[in-house]
Amino acid sequence: MNRTIVCPMVLLALCLPATADQERKESVNLHETYRPQFHYTAAKGWINDPIGLVFYKGQYHLFNDHNPVSCRFPGGKTSGEQSHWSHAVSPDLIHWKHMPIAVFPDDNGACWSGSGIVDRSNTGGFQAGNDPALVLIYTSAGKTFGQSLVYSTDRGRTWKKYEHNPVLGQLVPFNRDPKVIWHEVTGKWVMALYLRGHDYALFTSPDLKQWQKLCDVKHPSATECPDFFELPVLDAQGKVTDGGKDNTRWIFWGGNGTYLIGRFDGKAFTPESGPHKTEWGRNCYAAQTWSDIPPQDGRRLIIGWMHGGKFPGMPFNQQMTIPRTVTLRSTEEGLRLFLYPVREIENVHAKKHTWSNLALKGGDNPLVNLNGKLWDIDAVIEPGKAQQVGFDIRGHKVIYSAKDQKLTALGSSAPLKMHRGKIELRIVVDVTSIEVFANGGQVVMSFSLPIDPTHTSLSTLATGGKANVDSLTVWQCKSVWPQ
Repeated sequence: MNRTIVCPMVLLALCLPATADQERKESVNLHETYRPQFHYTAAKGWINDPIGLVFYKGQYHLFNDHNPVSCRFPGGKTSGEQSHWSHAVSPDLIHWKHMPIAVFPDDNGACWSGSGIVDRSNTGGFQAGNDPALVLIYTSAGKTFGQSLVYSTDRGRTWKKYEHNPVLGQLVPFNRDPKVIWHEVTGKWVMALYLRGHDYALFTSPDLKQWQKLCDVKHPSATECPDFFELPVLDAQGKVTDGGKDNTRWIFWGGNGTYLIGRFDGKAFTPESGPHKTEWGRNCYAAQTWSDIPPQDGRRLIIGWMHGGKFPGMPFNQQMTIPRTVTLRSTEEGLRLFLYPVREIENVHAKKHTWSNLALKGGDNPLVNLNGKLWDIDAVIEPGKAQQVGFDIRGHKVIYSAKDQKLTALGSSAPLKMHRGKIELRIVVDVTSIEVFANGGQVVMSFSLPIDPTHTSLSTLATGGKANVDSLTVWQCKSVWPQ
């Protein structure tokens, strides 16, 4: 949970109360000038870190650190201003339904970041009936910082706090952000926890209530918000390697999106490479992956806090990234993570425009007749003799320099090598965001900003010579919010 980003705005009335056993109906306008139309936002108030991410019985659950009283960072001393956990559910990672607040501050302090799991073997003893309990593990941030539990026996509609919280007391001041996973080989829970500086640690438990330390983990480039997960090693095209399912590595993820690659034997994490960088834009932090994705799905899914954006005059503040699929692939530089929009983004695709084998030079603009605020753009470009190629998207440029092999967007730059003389750009555009995924997601650039609502044009760019667009697909997108 980042304690430094503060964005004061207009005070609000307390978030709408809701009965414990019913999903809250929207009673606010979700089509305001600066309301993202397919990126998640709270109905009202502030949100930051995505937390408690868990899939259960056909629904993805998304929680956030949340200030229900105002649009500013929840650092206040009163209980109303302290961090709560907001809650939303979705059948497809795109269409979200706002739910009642799940976790409230108590005598142990505010509710800071954490994670969620399905306790399928009832290790914690919380189950009632035939269905396993959902359990959220969070930081109780008070005079001291400990890790606490809250659980649900009705698919996440109501939540009850464990009576003996915290289950892991303070180790060092401000230790926080527990990410808990089930480790199949040892048959125990494993918790990654941020301590201080660049120090993290792993703990283990048989029942979510009693925790023992396994090892320390030094993450030289990161603080806060760990994640810890295993991925199969894929080839450069995203296909399973010769080692098959047994060729895996463990990822230790930090709050700023840098990560270590290594091995985990149930007792210690041994880094093999890193830290490596995923995010090259300005506005992605504290990303976390979903737990309990069904084996038949097989994906590792992640979402981040698209922090720092401004939403003038809006009753909400901050937004999430588009959910992304994470894969680990072999590259010329070694193993690296690739992040790419989930396939479910197709659920907001509307009209489709396509071009192929298109010669492109300065002054050309095949997109001249396209206007709108919501876009999903996919292009494979051969720069050829052009010095620069790219797009102008609603007044903001995404440009590739062939000479420098560098991608620049909205003032940020990232190294990007051509593959067989080509680059691939995927650009997702909402009311207040632009996300760029290059070469299948090897480079990601996330930006949150209030785009001028009167600027709705798109154009291609090419300077210094002729380029060739192998393929270009532009989808106009639609809102996920009820009309």
